[in-house]
Parts: sequence; C-alpha cells; structure tokens
Amino acid sequence: MNRLKIDTCPLCGGKQLEHAITCTDNYASGEKFEVMRCTRCGFLFTQEVPVEAEIGRYYETPDYISHSDTNKGLMNRVYHQVRKYMLSRKAKLIKRTSGLSKGSLLDIGTGTGYFSNAMKERGWRVRAIEKNVKARAFAKEHFDLDVDAEDALAGYADHSFDAITLWHVMEHLEHLNETWERLAALLKDRGVLIVAVPNPSSYDAVKYKEWWAAYDVPRHLWHFTPSVMQQFGVKHGFKLAEQHPMPFDAFYVSMLTEKYKGSRFSFLKGMWTGLLAWFSTLARKGRSSSMIYVFRKK
Repeated sequence: MNRLKIDTCPLCGGKQLEHAITCTDNYASGEKFEVMRCTRCGFLFTQEVPVEAEIGRYYETPDYISHSDTNKGLMNRVYHQVRKYMLSRKAKLIKRTSGLSKGSLLDIGTGTGYFSNAMKERGWRVRAIEKNVKARAFAKEHFDLDVDAEDALAGYADHSFDAITLWHVMEHLEHLNETWERLAALLKDRGVLIVAVPNPSSYDAVKYKEWWAAYDVPRHLWHFTPSVMQQFGVKHGFKLAEQHPMPFDAFYVSMLTEKYKGSRFSFLKGMWTGLLAWFSTLARKGRSSSMIYVFRKK
C-alpha cells in the first residue's frame, strides 16, 4: 500500500516536525497512526496515511455515519435528531452571512445529500460533490439530487458560487492547498466560504488525548485548531469573518470515544463529558469539539 509521507508542513513550509500523539483506528482497521506537529506553526497532521486512491477501504463499513441513514443504535438515533436541528441552523447561517435568501451553492462532500436537499428546498441553486458512489446513489434516490463525482470540481466556472460549504470534509482532503486555491477561484467576490472541522484543542480532545474519536485516523489527515484554520484562510486570500462552536458534536464524539475505550455505560459517560464540554464552550467558544468558520475574500 502506498502511503503519504509528509516532510514539509503544508501550512508554513516548515521542516521541523515532531511527534504529537499516536492514535489507533478504532473504527475500521485497528492500525496505529502517528500524528505529527509542525514546531513552527503548530499544525497537526496524520503521518503515513494511505494515499487517496487506496484509502477507500478504511471507509467501507456499513455504519459509517457520514454515509448512513440508519437509526440502528442509540447513538445513531441521537445523531439523526441533532442533524435535523443542525440543517435548519446551517441554512440560517448561510442566509445571514451571504445576505441572500436564494443563490448559488456548492456543497463539497455532501454525503447522502441531506444538507444539499435542505438548501434546494429553500430555493437555492445547488451543486454538490461526493466521492462515495453509494452516497451519491442515495441522494439521487431519496432527494432526486444529481450529485457530481469529486473530479467535477475542476470543471465548474470561476466566480460562480455565492456560498461554498464543507461540513466536516476539509480534514479528509489530501490535496489541501490545491483545494483552498480552487475554492478561492470558484467563490464570487462577495461570497462566503463556510468550513466545519473538528477541533483538537477542544475540551473533549484535551481530556481524551489519543482516544479522542474525532482524530479518526487515517480518515482524518489534517487536524485544525482555530489558529491554524485562520492561517490557512489568510494564506489563500481569505479573511476569517466569524467562527462558531458546534456544541452538540462533543456529545456524539464523547459517546463514541467511551465506546471505543470499552467503557461501561458509554452513553451516559459520553453525555456527561459532552455536558462539561458544553459548559466549557460557554466560557471559551474556541474549545468547542468542532468549529464552524466563515471566510470572505480579502
């Protein structure tokens, strides 16, 4: 298997890299992966992950939540109830930050299409991208969405979208800087780029350390703190306009972490940690388990 060996920081170009933590793929393979840190800018990334063309098998389990519509199990049922609420919140965020009730939207990594469909129902002209064939088929069957494969990104016209969204997608993308450059080209001058990613400086990440489920190695290649995310925006011609916590994520991530640890009463323990994380976020928004970043062009 070909693996991605990173010897230069994709953010600052630094070559002084140090070991940060070793995490286990508790979801699929049981393999261990090293997370490295750039000593110059603090960017964290997973070392020696399978290359993009070969990582697919690490996603191929029937309950991968991002590409699933099952309500089997208590955690999945909780996930889907929270998703319903978050769809409305995301739509309102886009309307407010873009200043538009209707416009053109590109959703990258749309999964099974719930968010893209919610925006389509609100009158937006939606293009969506998803690499998983089964997820694209689901979106077509349930929502009549024609979701493009990932290679379609290169074919869209420049300056054609009022809003571009990546909900928990950026951390998966091998070609990170190239993606940022393409996003800048596709977005209209007054458009908004909205990115949601896990936060390795969050309350729950600090508590659980190498067990933190949102490290999700090797599927998550990049691990963005708020400072690092802002730096990436600046590097590619964006300014960070807003950032918002995603407090519900701590509940799900903590429950999943307790499950991976083999804890008794993992649901209750995860709920308790999620509650503590929520209180922590009230005082410091930047400690949320996941963060939403709203960027505008400079």
